[in-house]
Amino acid sequence: MSKEAKEKVPMDTKYILKLTLTLMITCVVVAGVLGYVNSITKDRIAQFNKEKTEAALAAVFQQASDPKFEELDLTDDMTAAAGSYSATLENAYQVTDGGSAAGYAVKIVASGSQGDIEMVVGVDSDGAVTGVSIVSNAETSGIGSKVMSNSKLANGTGVLDQFIGKTASDQPLKVGGNVDAISGATVSSKGVTKGVNGALAVVSAIG
Repeated sequence: MSKEAKEKVPMDTKYILKLTLTLMITCVVVAGVLGYVNSITKDRIAQFNKEKTEAALAAVFQQASDPKFEELDLTDDMTAAAGSYSATLENAYQVTDGGSAAGYAVKIVASGSQGDIEMVVGVDSDGAVTGVSIVSNAETSGIGSKVMSNSKLANGTGVLDQFIGKTASDQPLKVGGNVDAISGATVSSKGVTKGVNGALAVVSAIG
């Protein structure tokens, strides 16, 4: 029993080559445009982040009259300490006030409900948190953003301010335990908590 032969579709080699060349040129042009846009915006983005970081550093050491921040070289122990609380260490600074040791500031990243939460956590010479300031985030407006903007908890304390005075002896800081969450923004609250836990661990690793 014979099988009906399938109809062959003629292939136009010139057309295929032309199409391939067109696609290659399109990809090259698009890549070039994206590269150009990136070259223009990356410096602006970096400068904006630097300014936000400087503002956050000042915010977590408001009690200092003349704070100075000296960036430290990151060690494997410091990085691992942050990672033990599912946070990523970006920078660590030794803080002086009028020439005297005032503590440390840690720039750290932890995951929130919609992406990374980048924050700076200040820790004084006694190992107590002096403040938490958000550098960047992608949390949901009106929900997670309440945590980022330090909205008040039911007891009247700002959700970020509740970390002030916490030390390594309070660890692990945990939402639902020794940390309160903004209603409806538990994941965002947990993200900040991971960052504070990580920062305290980093300072402990610095010694």
